[in-house]
Amino acid sequence: MPDAIARERTLTLALPFATAAVFLIAWQTVTRVWSIQPVILPAPTDVLQQLATAWPDLLRESLYTGAESVTACILSGLLGFATAALLASSRLLKDILYPNLIAFQLIPKIALAPLFVIWLGIDAPSRLTFSVFISFFPVAIGTLTGLLSPNPNLIRLCQSLTATKSQIFRQIQIPYALPFFFGGLKVAATLSVIGIIIGEFISSKRGIGSYILLAGSRAETARIFAALIVICAIGLAQYGLIALLESRLRKAWRG
Repeated sequence: MPDAIARERTLTLALPFATAAVFLIAWQTVTRVWSIQPVILPAPTDVLQQLATAWPDLLRESLYTGAESVTACILSGLLGFATAALLASSRLLKDILYPNLIAFQLIPKIALAPLFVIWLGIDAPSRLTFSVFISFFPVAIGTLTGLLSPNPNLIRLCQSLTATKSQIFRQIQIPYALPFFFGGLKVAATLSVIGIIIGEFISSKRGIGSYILLAGSRAETARIFAALIVICAIGLAQYGLIALLESRLRKAWRG
């Protein structure tokens, strides 16, 4: 049995890498066989070479972008959980606010990005606010679903045993909601990076977004792809940290 579990884990890890390797080989082959100009589509080897050459600049800009995206993700988690807890606490509040929250989510976010610059200026507050604005929604909806998922009979049983609302919330609703909360937070981790990058496109002279704009103005396509790799690394790092935190927290809650 342990051997089967080990093989399954190895396969789970190997499949994504194997798929990526096949994709990169195909990409490299296409660019060489059809002699595609690097300004249109650079080969993976050109991108890796550019990544190695520009690594000091990319690292500096990624630290700037990463710090803001992590901050936005944390704020999204806090705001999303608080919103869900508020809606779950009252049927009336849920009936009033939930439809408006859904309608609010339907607004095209990219169209609102310039407004945050007008309201909050060109510095970090506008980028953070915009990033939180687009990333807190999955946390709020997921957590609300989790908080409302316990069996009503279980809630009534606890109430019959004189459990208070806060006790039911801590001991019943939050454990049920943890998988939903972290599921939404994982989505928010990627959206927060997107929000910061969009903000940097509009209002920043630093960060990966600004780096991409500069590379694009010079038609340095390989630099753009190198920056995209860094963006993916930031998003994956945040996702991995959240998955690790989820595992630790759920074990601690059970214990």
